[in-house]
Amino acid sequence: MNLETKWLEDFVALAATRSFSRAAEQRCVTQPAFSRRIKTLEEALGLTLVNRARTPVELTEAGQLFLITARSLVEQLGEVVRHLHNLEGQQGEVLQFAAAHSLTLGFFPAWIAGLRRAGLAISSRLVATNVGDAVHALRDGACDLVLAYYDPEAALRMDPELFPSLHLGTTAMLPVCAVDDAGQPLFDLESGQNVPLLAYSAGAFLGRSVNLLLRQRGLRSTTVYETAMADSLKSMALQGLGVAWVPRLSVTAELARGELVVCGGEHWQVPLEIRLHRCALRHKPAVRRLWKALEEGKTEEPGGAMPGGR
Repeated sequence: MNLETKWLEDFVALAATRSFSRAAEQRCVTQPAFSRRIKTLEEALGLTLVNRARTPVELTEAGQLFLITARSLVEQLGEVVRHLHNLEGQQGEVLQFAAAHSLTLGFFPAWIAGLRRAGLAISSRLVATNVGDAVHALRDGACDLVLAYYDPEAALRMDPELFPSLHLGTTAMLPVCAVDDAGQPLFDLESGQNVPLLAYSAGAFLGRSVNLLLRQRGLRSTTVYETAMADSLKSMALQGLGVAWVPRLSVTAELARGELVVCGGEHWQVPLEIRLHRCALRHKPAVRRLWKALEEGKTEEPGGAMPGGR
């Protein structure tokens, strides 16, 4: 008999919720995938564990008896793993981060350095990805933490009890462009003239925020380039090809050197909040230690991001 631990955890969750949909949500999988895993467990045992004809679902007599063993095995395995982690301590633990592309260079290095200065000498591995893929990775256990700009639309699809988050700082999207030989901006949003727009492609979170602002302000523009990457828009702006809205933390150096300038007033800026997300169903010791330190305010604010309340 070849049983996977996750099937036992699935079955325990189903017995507790008496609902395939709620149990699937707790286990961070889709309901069809969850149902298939319960069916696979039944096939491996050669038993029917769940009476699917009843709502809410009920366990069969065999299911009730098997639940005792399944729950015991899951609890024992969890205790052993926690004990081994406690013996091992921090050494060898690597935190897997998934982050929005623009945060990997402009925020993450300084943030990690601040954690180390605060005494949290964590080992980390970082993957740059889009927000959607990062959320899927967190749900599937492919990463421990997600670093992203707060997206109200994505938040509506993430149960805050299952996927708690912490506020790390704020920044803003700035309209920037290159300068002429006299050091003056090539384009001016306040002039009322049509400007070449370096835009985010459809579906990009940063693009949704910018497009909403442009509609509200009635900017006259012609899109000359599209991409989902803020750094690519910055590169095109450096070439003098148009105006791009880029996170402040991504253009700090270029603004300081005078290679780019902000070409509109504060009313053309888009505020952004930076958040860290985790999955409450997973209990990696290094994640717990980091989360506790962040909640207690024992870390520094990295450059380019402004502090704020949770």
